[in-house]
Amino acid sequence: MPRMTAARAAVEILKREGVSNAFGVPGAAINPFYAALKASGGVNHTLARHVEGASHMAEGYTRAKAGNIGVCIGTSGPAGTDMITGLYSAIADSIPILCITGQAPTAVLHKEDFQAVDISSIAKPVTKAATTVLEAAQVPGVFQQAFHLMRTGRPGPVLIDLPIDVQLTEIEFDPELYEPIPVHKPAASRKQIERAVQMLNASERPVLVAGGGIINADASELLVEFAELTGVPVIPTLMGWGILPDDHELNAGMVGLQTSHRYGNANFLESDFVLGIGNRWANRHTGKLDVYTQGRTFVHVDIEPTQIGKIFAPDLGIASDAKAALTLFVEVARELKAAGGLKDRSAWAASTQERKATLQRKTHFDNVPLKPQRVYEEMNRAFGPETRYVTTIGLSQIAGAQMLHVYKPRHWINCGQAGPLGWTIPAALGVATADPEGTVVALSGDYDFQFMLEELAVGAQHRIPYVHVLVNNSYLGLIRQAQRNFDIDFQVNLEFENLNSPELGVYGVDHVKVVEGLGCKAIRVTEPDQLLPAFEEAKKLAAEFRVPVVVEAILERVTNIAMSGSDIASVNEFEDLATDPSHAPTAIRPLTAS
Repeated sequence: MPRMTAARAAVEILKREGVSNAFGVPGAAINPFYAALKASGGVNHTLARHVEGASHMAEGYTRAKAGNIGVCIGTSGPAGTDMITGLYSAIADSIPILCITGQAPTAVLHKEDFQAVDISSIAKPVTKAATTVLEAAQVPGVFQQAFHLMRTGRPGPVLIDLPIDVQLTEIEFDPELYEPIPVHKPAASRKQIERAVQMLNASERPVLVAGGGIINADASELLVEFAELTGVPVIPTLMGWGILPDDHELNAGMVGLQTSHRYGNANFLESDFVLGIGNRWANRHTGKLDVYTQGRTFVHVDIEPTQIGKIFAPDLGIASDAKAALTLFVEVARELKAAGGLKDRSAWAASTQERKATLQRKTHFDNVPLKPQRVYEEMNRAFGPETRYVTTIGLSQIAGAQMLHVYKPRHWINCGQAGPLGWTIPAALGVATADPEGTVVALSGDYDFQFMLEELAVGAQHRIPYVHVLVNNSYLGLIRQAQRNFDIDFQVNLEFENLNSPELGVYGVDHVKVVEGLGCKAIRVTEPDQLLPAFEEAKKLAAEFRVPVVVEAILERVTNIAMSGSDIASVNEFEDLATDPSHAPTAIRPLTAS
């Protein structure tokens, strides 16, 4: 049997589990693993500037392509604790990433040695498993189990902590004999799916709520086929956006308190039956449950059995992987259609599209400073259906979800439940690493952008091109808007007069100088007619120089974006609504009179 260090065995397993890219920061306690990484070859490594950034890069990499598992690497002390936010983000959105940390020697783990910390205990609440390996011979089995856990059931992250002496110990291991453990996912029964379709067929105005679990299961095509067979309109969740194109005749719009379309909420409120697949009834989607559930029958399909009934009790719950369930949904629907047993939903579906053509928000503003709505309008013109958008949290994300258009799965890559500021830049770098020839466009407010600004240097060093749209109002915009309920505007304003860039007025940080100092390209826009040319120039610069290109749009200081604090029936619209097609020229459907 071949002999090698446990660290080398771990690297060989990574390759045999399909890992081709990793992100991290070396340190003393993880150097044996890095030595094995170099000696073995076959795994490209991207050096992050912050270890939290490495964890978000790994998540972006996973999200960009079915089957990807991003890997992040660092030491166990401050590097491991830095990656906790990335692990939380990943488990919250059911994203598999593998976090590998280097630990102090086993003999001193209880002696408060330098940078020794019980990282596995710290990470347990935000992982599917977190293990400090104390016996070198267990390393292959722990890695094998890690990949099995990440892929089995509800996907999620795993942390493996390797003491330095464990990494250096030689063990017997033959990579040629290694085999991944088969993945297990729960599957619906034919009887369960028949009952769900029977309930759907008995309704008058059904909708399908399509969640991120469908994208995780790589089952978007099956969802579209089922919708088209039955003629039932589809409401994608924020995490499921892109499962079917925005311009599809059965796309009824998104629902929620914040990231919603006016027509999406209106269509949902007209429904009487809801089949949710791969979704978790997130509170910003549902709002107050009495409004959301009143007068509706619910069927909930989810891969995680304990998710069913967690928010409210459905009329029927089915524990199943989305692909397994949708395969049966399509099978049953085909049989019923062939037998003439499906209701004609054409009038109901047409009514959802009529709302789509009448209930729109205004985007065309000529104001200076810019209104954010105009930024998204011009983004729709500049970036086509192949664009992968990446964003995390804030008014920029909320407005983007209300006004941008998405046409394919994995083309809206959004941090959903956790929403950490700073996620966007490293996640975009991970996405662009996974899809180096694709069009990747990140979207940030100025505060999200400043949180992990240093990671742009990673894009410059490793030649990772993408376009970053930065909407700058020098405010914590979402928090300022929320503070209206408390009649305060406190500790949310970022403005100051920059002594080195007086032309900015009170907008403070000179992002163009900082971005250029990090080796990237930047364009500042102050006039609405400059937006489209700037986006076109940014695409050219990214292609030519192979680095991130930032387009900074200087916004008016205060803009309130449409949202509700309570329920989906009472969204506050702060701006004038579209009443003429020229008010929303890039809307999916041209505006018609209501």
